[in-house]
Amino acid sequence: MSIPSSSSPVLSPDSSSHDAVLSAPAASPADSENLSPDELELLAKLEEQNRLLEADSKSMRSMSGSRRNSGSSLVSSSSASSNLSHLEEDTWILWGRIVNEWEEWRRKKDKLLKELIRKGIPHHFRAIVWQLLGNATDMPVKNQYSELLKMSSPCEKLIRRDIARTYPEHEFFKGQDSLGQEVLFNVMKAYSLVDREVGYCQGSAFIVGLLLMQMPEEEAFCVFVRLMQEYRLRELFKPSMAELGLCIYQFEYLLQEQLPELNVHFRSQSFHTSMYASSWFLTLFLTFLPLPVATRIFDIFMYEGLEIIFRVGLAILQYNQTDLIQLDMEGMSQHFQKVIPHQFDSCPDKLILRAYQVKYNPKRMKKLEKEYTTIKNKEMEEQIEIKRLRTENRLLKQRIETLEKVRYGLGFQPGQVTRAQEAEENYVIKRELAVVRQQCNTASESLEKAQDTIRELQQQKYTEQFVSNLQTQLEQSRLREAELLGALKEMQDKVLDLEKRSSCLPDENNVVALQEEVKQMKLRELETLRSFREMQETVTELNQRWQVTGGGGGHWKESPKKNAMNELQDKLMTVRLREAQAQAELREVKLKALQLESQNQINSKLIGRNDQERSALQDRLQMLANQNKALQAQLNEMKRKQAESDCKSKEEVMAVRLREADSMAAMAELRQRIAELEIQKEEGLIQGQLNHSDSRQYISQLRDQITELKNEVGHTHRHRHTRTHTLSDITAQSLEWTLKPCNNQGCGIVELFSSLTASGKKLFFILVVLHQMLRSLLPEGRGQNSPCAGWVGSRMMLEDFCAKLTEPHVIHVAAVVTTRLFSQFKSSATSAVRDLH
Repeated sequence: MSIPSSSSPVLSPDSSSHDAVLSAPAASPADSENLSPDELELLAKLEEQNRLLEADSKSMRSMSGSRRNSGSSLVSSSSASSNLSHLEEDTWILWGRIVNEWEEWRRKKDKLLKELIRKGIPHHFRAIVWQLLGNATDMPVKNQYSELLKMSSPCEKLIRRDIARTYPEHEFFKGQDSLGQEVLFNVMKAYSLVDREVGYCQGSAFIVGLLLMQMPEEEAFCVFVRLMQEYRLRELFKPSMAELGLCIYQFEYLLQEQLPELNVHFRSQSFHTSMYASSWFLTLFLTFLPLPVATRIFDIFMYEGLEIIFRVGLAILQYNQTDLIQLDMEGMSQHFQKVIPHQFDSCPDKLILRAYQVKYNPKRMKKLEKEYTTIKNKEMEEQIEIKRLRTENRLLKQRIETLEKVRYGLGFQPGQVTRAQEAEENYVIKRELAVVRQQCNTASESLEKAQDTIRELQQQKYTEQFVSNLQTQLEQSRLREAELLGALKEMQDKVLDLEKRSSCLPDENNVVALQEEVKQMKLRELETLRSFREMQETVTELNQRWQVTGGGGGHWKESPKKNAMNELQDKLMTVRLREAQAQAELREVKLKALQLESQNQINSKLIGRNDQERSALQDRLQMLANQNKALQAQLNEMKRKQAESDCKSKEEVMAVRLREADSMAAMAELRQRIAELEIQKEEGLIQGQLNHSDSRQYISQLRDQITELKNEVGHTHRHRHTRTHTLSDITAQSLEWTLKPCNNQGCGIVELFSSLTASGKKLFFILVVLHQMLRSLLPEGRGQNSPCAGWVGSRMMLEDFCAKLTEPHVIHVAAVVTTRLFSQFKSSATSAVRDLH
């Protein structure tokens, strides 16, 4: 891969970027096997230069106090600078090779690449390496950037307001109309249009500012979009900031587990984790630590994610634990603001080393994430229940207030609720029954229409079908996940089957070569066997000749010379025979050696073939492992999307419940309002009917009632006349005397009816109250001059009078009193009608 020209750096965030690469990482044995000879040589040079630098720095420190050795100090410093230049050259070569061979390094030399990134990325390579780490080199959103800048965003005012507070001391962002502020505004505006749910958050401007220090605005925009999508930053910057709460929860657990004393001190001082750690996660230490140190942390963040934020945060707290325990809340705040940020200015490697000494368990963090999600869901349900109860409580209070108003209104009606008012209300209700029924029907129809409208709205938006659709989508997503898992398992089975088949299949090229070698070996074996047989035939022939010669030696009876010659010939023949046998044995040994050599060659070929197959299988295994990683990554992505869809569905269900509770509350309020309006309407109708009734109809009604009462009294009087004649005379005389207007009102009746029982007293009291009511119905000024005005005394007199009544007299007394009262009322009513006419 070649380095694109557009990825050249814009500005350097630190003045000593070469310090980040002064120490070359030690390659592990597994990684050294994958390195080429040139790379191994380059690493050896880097280590040698490091050793020279360490020796020179030690000599400089030891000789800085001596004037005699000033010359040697200068020599060592010059050698250190030359070594540094060579080291920078070697670092450039190494990182250039890494960038050009990026895919191979990520696949085969991942551990070595991780160690190099932890040591620090050179400044001039940060732009392209960050893009490669974030996989942001070729993104479709890059082509939309120019079009996004032409659009308007609702967050433009907020972005303009916060730009001046982003790196105010940095040269690139100084000034209101500086280039840095302009490109920062463009990137933040473009992203607020791409992701309208997140929009703009102040902490994200610092991350974009750091990217703009390294690369042009289009590349910075692509990297920022990738960070938001793939590095959990989008969840951090959402309006709800749910991911920030999760990070704080996980960090508190790590603090409690690894630094329990400091955690107890923080709790005792009410120094919450969010007071100092929120900015760490939102800005990735860019607002807390100096820019060179924060840039080193950002290098590792691009490769390892939020894990480095947890590690660095705990490392900082471990380093300052002794000082923080001795401070109060205000002192700890000052310590975090002024002391801690400058502790690692000169040695960021020290902070990185401490960070990787912190214990961090990814599996435990996943469990904490699940626990936090469960807690938040319970809190959401409790909030919904609390809101519903508050709504019901508010409605009940309104109902109580309405009932109190109605009670007070009924309690202060003039004249109280008496029989006359009931009779009058019944009469008015009978007269206006048709109108009231029509109005009631109209109101009922309106209420039914309103209820139907509310039901339609509920059915359109918040029905159970909507929730069932969400559940169906959830089940479908789970089925898709199960299908993907099944497909993955099938693919793995197929891969294993193919591997078995490939191991069983022979290599055609190797088979042909082996066949040719076998043919040659067979030919050589045949030649050897043929020569061996010839040798055996020669030996056999010599044996036969020797035997013939030895067998005929006894027939020679010649001179001693011939005998000596024959002995020599025999010895010569024996020697030749032994020689032939030795040659035969030698050839047999050579044949065995040749066979062993052939077998050795075959075995070596088989070993070579096995090595080739093993290397091929290793490559295949590596490829399958990569495929497995890719499939696992896809599976994790599907799980993450599944979890997001689950969370979204739960949020939608919760929102539906909240809206349903609000709608129910609104319905209850509308019903309450309708009831109040109906009550007010009825009260207004009744009051208007009471105040505006016709006087003539009213008088005629009273006359009818008087006539009916007279008839009833006459009937009762005739029925009991025989039994109560004497009592009637006495009672009539007493009433005549009592009804006269005098100062001693009610005395005769008290003496006459002193023996009445409780029921008689009550009946007589009712008659007196009826008389009082009839007096109140007369026109103003008539009641005082009526004949019956004098006998109605004070309330205490009536109570004393009623207490002395007895049962035998009550019926006749009631009849007589009623007759007298109505006769007097009739005369008063006649005079009142005459006056009206």
